[in-house]
Amino acid sequence: MTLTTLNFINGEWVSAQNGSFIRSINPSDFNEVVGTIADSTIEDLDDAVQAAKRAGVSWRKLSAVDRGNFLHKAADILENNVDEIAEIATREMGKVLHEMKGEVKRGVAILRYFAQEGMRQTGEVLPSAQSNNFLYTKRVPIGVVGIITPWNFPVAIPLWKIAPALIYGNTVVFKSASETGITAAKLVEVFNQAGIPGGVINFINGKGSVIGQGMVEHNDIHAISFTGSNEVGKQIAIGMAARGAKYQLEMGGKNPVIVLEDADLDLAANLTVLGAMKQTGQRCTATSKAFVQRSVYDRFKERVIEKVQSLKVGPGLFNGIDMGPLASKNQLDSVVDYIDKGLTEGATLLAGGRIPMGSECKNGFFIEPTVFGNVTNNMVIAKEEIFGPVLCLIKVESLDEAIELANDNMYGLSASLFTKDLAKAFIFADQIEAGLVQINGETGGAEPQAPFGGMKASSSHSREQGQAAKEFFTTIKTITITP
Repeated sequence: MTLTTLNFINGEWVSAQNGSFIRSINPSDFNEVVGTIADSTIEDLDDAVQAAKRAGVSWRKLSAVDRGNFLHKAADILENNVDEIAEIATREMGKVLHEMKGEVKRGVAILRYFAQEGMRQTGEVLPSAQSNNFLYTKRVPIGVVGIITPWNFPVAIPLWKIAPALIYGNTVVFKSASETGITAAKLVEVFNQAGIPGGVINFINGKGSVIGQGMVEHNDIHAISFTGSNEVGKQIAIGMAARGAKYQLEMGGKNPVIVLEDADLDLAANLTVLGAMKQTGQRCTATSKAFVQRSVYDRFKERVIEKVQSLKVGPGLFNGIDMGPLASKNQLDSVVDYIDKGLTEGATLLAGGRIPMGSECKNGFFIEPTVFGNVTNNMVIAKEEIFGPVLCLIKVESLDEAIELANDNMYGLSASLFTKDLAKAFIFADQIEAGLVQINGETGGAEPQAPFGGMKASSSHSREQGQAAKEFFTTIKTITITP
């Protein structure tokens, strides 16, 4: 079944003014067109922005509790449609179905968490130097917020941006990646079914060079929250800073695990492989390299290879599949190029590295889960984000050396340590340059109530989710009342 997706502007589904469409292809079978999405123009974007601007006048006047009620309704509707939305998303971007169902359920939790934000504190009373003054602060919405999201988490990332934007009184213009535009439209329809007023959330499809750049340049978009590549993130930062607008960027990662000689090696190997290969390695928090103490390197390596070789690769909708395809031909070509670079640099291919030959994979963008040994920290495959199922193993002598090498990178999103030594765990937590730190856990994973974000080139140094979300989606007003 081929699906057609329109733009959603001012509470109505409308075609792009030029009538053009972009095809969404199933990465498990490139002969299947999942559907079409609108290929919009700047004029379409302006319609969406103006609708959001008009709707903001009344939306911000609603009590936060009333705004939260819309999110509660949306959460219930999403929960009742987990299977349908997960299947569409798997067809669009390839993620294994059980992983995608888990992501949709996570989206439900995000909506419910931020719905409750409508009943939490948004200001404080302060002492004044003047005894008869009443001095207080309140958080107020920014205005129209542009939301730009990637294809790798087509449900969770849009919702952890849209939900806080709405609960704090902003209106939204939402652009998803073209690869997952149909899934994004299903999310917008959830809000529509929840009865959210027209213009509060607007959805527009189109090329990033047109719609994304148009958002950056539009004077009536007061903030942009973006997740995606560092290259695009830098362009957004330059453009938004030039006109004094607010921006939030979550970008790449090159996430390490450190395995010490006292670690539970079975646990470490299982979670390292899970962190590296889950969602075909297409996560900014994916495990990319493991620094392993020399005394246990060979034993850890054997466990990793055994685990990787047991993974079944195939279409995400098939039963018994552990790892689906890469999301596009460009992703596949990029990962293959990095594997070739690893071989050229002298790393040893321990597992995978090939395109599967099975009949179920012949028409998709598949690659075997790949492990390199004899990697040094200055190799390209150890420095650059691959965004695919490629794990590098690196020998180290000590925790100190491992931390030094792990920190020798432009990124600082997430990191894990496997050890039974509590003192070393605290040393690692203090010294590692990462925004998300795990002890005896995989590098991925985030909960709605906890701040999410990275250091260095991984982020613009703001945080998403949890109470931290209000820092971006509101601004503070200080008020003094003198009787």
